[in-house]
Amino acid sequence: METGRTVRLEPQNVMQTLQTAPPTVVHLDRLAIEQLQQFERDGYTIARQLAPPGLVDRVLQATLEEIDRLAEPIEFEADLQYPGAPLSRAEPGGRTVRRLKQAHARGYVFTEWMTLPGVVNCLVQLLGPEIVCPLAHHNCVMTKHPSYSSDTGWHQDIRYWSFDRPELVTVWLALGPETSQNGSLRLIPGSHRIPLDRHPFDDDLFFRSDLGENAELIAQAVPLELQSGDVLFFHCKTLHAAGRNVTAQTKYSVVFTFRSADNAPRPGSRSAGSPELLIHPPLP
Repeated sequence: METGRTVRLEPQNVMQTLQTAPPTVVHLDRLAIEQLQQFERDGYTIARQLAPPGLVDRVLQATLEEIDRLAEPIEFEADLQYPGAPLSRAEPGGRTVRRLKQAHARGYVFTEWMTLPGVVNCLVQLLGPEIVCPLAHHNCVMTKHPSYSSDTGWHQDIRYWSFDRPELVTVWLALGPETSQNGSLRLIPGSHRIPLDRHPFDDDLFFRSDLGENAELIAQAVPLELQSGDVLFFHCKTLHAAGRNVTAQTKYSVVFTFRSADNAPRPGSRSAGSPELLIHPPLP
């Protein structure tokens, strides 16, 4: 694809399986008013069982095949040197996969997921009628392996992105259970609405847990527990972190970022350096 080109995608007619759930979940294929209010207030909301089991199974199968092939581009735990990671690719566990990059190009099933009517409808509610998926950011499968997974420090997704406005939404699909034991996310509710300057962050733009002034905010963090098919929507300025996987099973999550069409990437930035997908909402 040409750099900077926007490709139009139409949502696929994928049948959803709806399950009985508490009132804080998606009703039909849209966010309930309580969920919209939660996103505005806390910077995140969870749509339980939004992804049909059959689609989740096919996404997971495609993920396992790609990990088995070790097809580039891949980010290994050793590459980032986060706490708990092997010191190099040559060390034991050094080729433990942390992230499969460019997930959209790894199989049509990822397009099916991104254009699922329920996903698109929720994004329209959060961002407006025209939705764009930048392929430069996230567009990946995140993994947490036993033994060699690492800690991810507190950060905002917007830290390395360049757009007209810091108003993007991260969509996180759980391909299996996510708990504090296997490295699930922790979020700080309302942190997306707090004006933060450069001072509370380190050189890599992680929110410093060693600063006393940050401790009160970090103490408000909530752990998230997800089941297979659950979808987390969170604001790009919501502070979040994740621990290590101390279970015997690998955790897999699909992560894409979305913006409204009128929130353009800044020219010359990394955000403007890759194609984007314009996703049309499903017909009413």
